[in-house]
Amino acid sequence: MPATAAPPRPRGLDALRAPIEDDLATFRRYFRDAMRSRVRMLDLVTQFTLRRKGKEIRPTLVLLTARLCGDVTERSYRAAALVELLHTATLVHDDVVDEAERRRGAFSINAVWKNKVAVLFGDFLLSRGLLLALDNGDYDLLQLVSDAVRRMSEGELLQIEKARRLDIDEPTYFRIIGDKTGSLIAACMACGAASAGADEAAVQQARAIGEKLGLAFQIRDDLFDYEAVDVGKPLGLDLQERKLTLPLIAALDRADPAERRRVMALVRKRRDAPAVHRFVKAQGGLDYARQEMERLTDEVQEGLLAFPPSEARDALVGLAAYVVARRI
Repeated sequence: MPATAAPPRPRGLDALRAPIEDDLATFRRYFRDAMRSRVRMLDLVTQFTLRRKGKEIRPTLVLLTARLCGDVTERSYRAAALVELLHTATLVHDDVVDEAERRRGAFSINAVWKNKVAVLFGDFLLSRGLLLALDNGDYDLLQLVSDAVRRMSEGELLQIEKARRLDIDEPTYFRIIGDKTGSLIAACMACGAASAGADEAAVQQARAIGEKLGLAFQIRDDLFDYEAVDVGKPLGLDLQERKLTLPLIAALDRADPAERRRVMALVRKRRDAPAVHRFVKAQGGLDYARQEMERLTDEVQEGLLAFPPSEARDALVGLAAYVVARRI
């Protein structure tokens, strides 16, 4: 079907979720049931986790894509729960690796129960996700999500390697964020399409759109490091961890050799983040990153317009706009 003009874009996640409000309520029951345990400590940690419910962007993507490609089915709810279980497990493990004491404005699990409990709880969530798929024969969904988790691990390790060497370039940056963030967003949309009975071509089309949406999402996160807004992490944290993200990479590419050496010395020694921020802004690194983010968002929206018109399509187009406009 030929592309048509983009529909009006809703503001905020509540409006975007309107087509699947009832579906999300059903998903939450699946998610809670999948986390049940007869071990009291596990149950305590689970209740603590459920009280800190995030934006649910990933299950939202699964369910909206299912509606984009057909209807939400029992497999769609399981796919959304599978994605959220594995995503939550990676967040718990990330907090242990990063020695983070807070998550979404509250204490992290490792801060409350220490690392051993946090690691085991993450393992429990991972196993529950695997069993949810295996017990129902959802092998295609499990393969899509498992491949995303593999890529997420590889992306994190590659970023650690590059932070030590400080030799990252733009193609490597996009490889890292494609693995770290794009892979799971891609899996969400691919799982949503597959759960609705879409053919392989539509599943792969949804996956490709999700990958680009994930890239735009991560660039927006990286831009937060240069903005004086409260997003749950200290300003300049990426620089403190020697993570070279797109704004800095683009600025370094445009600088003369002497200036590049001066700034890299600051990054290497984790010193004077404000000076690095001024350099990035002066060299146009922020503008370049925003342009790349907007280019990817435009491609996401163009890809969505290849699907038949529907409330779900309108919501996904709006969600792409939300990703680049969000303040947290």
